[in-house]
Amino acid sequence: MKKDQMILGRRGVLRLAACLGVAVTARLLTAGEAGTPGRPAGPPPAAGPDVPVPVPDMPPQGAAGPPAGVGLRPSAYRLQPMTEGAPSGLGRPLPPVRRKPFLELPELGHTMVLTFDDGPDPAYTPGILRTLRDHDVRAMFFVCGEMVDVHRDLLREIADDGHVIGNHSWSHPQMTKLTRSGIRGELERTSEVVEETVGAAPLWYRAPYGAWNRHSFELGAEMGMEPLAWTVDSLDWTTPGTRTIVRRVLDGAGPGVVILSHDAGGDRSQSVTALRRYLPRLLDEGYRIAVPHR
Repeated sequence: MKKDQMILGRRGVLRLAACLGVAVTARLLTAGEAGTPGRPAGPPPAAGPDVPVPVPDMPPQGAAGPPAGVGLRPSAYRLQPMTEGAPSGLGRPLPPVRRKPFLELPELGHTMVLTFDDGPDPAYTPGILRTLRDHDVRAMFFVCGEMVDVHRDLLREIADDGHVIGNHSWSHPQMTKLTRSGIRGELERTSEVVEETVGAAPLWYRAPYGAWNRHSFELGAEMGMEPLAWTVDSLDWTTPGTRTIVRRVLDGAGPGVVILSHDAGGDRSQSVTALRRYLPRLLDEGYRIAVPHR
């Protein structure tokens, strides 16, 4: 081989190596610019009907219940966390174990959160969905697994409308009276049926009766869920009358406030009618109705 051919061959190899180096570098830079799935890449936008509220690092002060009993064998759901099998870098990090639930969500302008418990119920949930749809706002529905199991189409409707679905246990027991394994079963069964129905497990949970304890916080975090309580209880479950429910919601309105209402668990016709009355008044008063972002 001639000298000039050897030099040309070496130059070709060097050019090829340089091209490969540029390509690899460009790939790394592009990957570095990608945002974490489920989280905004930049600062959060201003709140609006479809704009979620960011979650702070720690919840406000509130009371937690006493510890529950000793747990038993972990279930299959516990051994297969939601991040298992996901591509590297795409798994959602588990939240920290809280000692108190969120009682309100961070102030972002004049923003409030509406939540509905115990459903879905075909007698009342559709009426609530129609009102929310009429005003183009999103809410949170903390569902019971046994209700989801027999009304899956209704849960799909909730999800299709863009509402946030939370875990409210399977059969609505008082968590502080259950063993650790009992709490696990209530939360896991509900997360499983929700995921089977709408393709994603809940990222929020609420203890029935607001009865939280250490085990419920630990198990909720293991399943990737944050605990949310409420700021204002409309006490609609007592059927005090539509006007009373409306007054309680409007009197308790404020930035970051979480309103508790119900769409199941009894006669909720007053709750459906009350929402039609207080929601437009909240919007007229300048409040935005939003859902939390995780």
